[in-house]
Amino acid sequence: MLRYLALSLVLTAGLTLPALSQDTDSRNKNLDIRSSVGDLHVGDDADAKTVGLPLYPGARPKSDGDDQSQANLNIATDLFGMKLVVANYVSNDSPAKILDFYRDKLKKYGKVLECRSYTHGGDVSVNEDKDSGQSKELKCDDNSGPVTQLKVGTEDNQHIVAVEPGKTGSGSSFALVYVHTRGKRADI
Repeated sequence: MLRYLALSLVLTAGLTLPALSQDTDSRNKNLDIRSSVGDLHVGDDADAKTVGLPLYPGARPKSDGDDQSQANLNIATDLFGMKLVVANYVSNDSPAKILDFYRDKLKKYGKVLECRSYTHGGDVSVNEDKDSGQSKELKCDDNSGPVTQLKVGTEDNQHIVAVEPGKTGSGSSFALVYVHTRGKRADI
């Protein structure tokens, strides 16, 4: 409850203060709010590098009309912080090839867990008890469905690669996700 109150304060303070900057370039829509209560960044400036992973060779950004399917959200206050980066791509290669590529790349962050779900990011969970100092291990909740997820890290600091077969029966679509949350005294 305290987190939602703090987020509301950041948004309200940011919208009423003149310290607002917005990138007007139509290809890069970002909103940055800086205030004494906290900082907020919302944008479509997400890619594989921002997630902390290399881009699969030959992959292209997923585009659904005007929606580039990329998101970068960063909230930083004295009470809590959160960073969420999502970058969606498509490839002509099979899900198995993409999973093999990223399984190896994710090892630098720890033990890789393989899960299955019905949607990209359908199995993301975040530790709600930040003040305990304990970050919970990742797990597979449902473990069924057409989307294969490779997950590494903890609930507070995780990298996810979610891959599914292409809609036309060939190729693949995949999402690269980075989630980092913190309590009062840590940095993102």
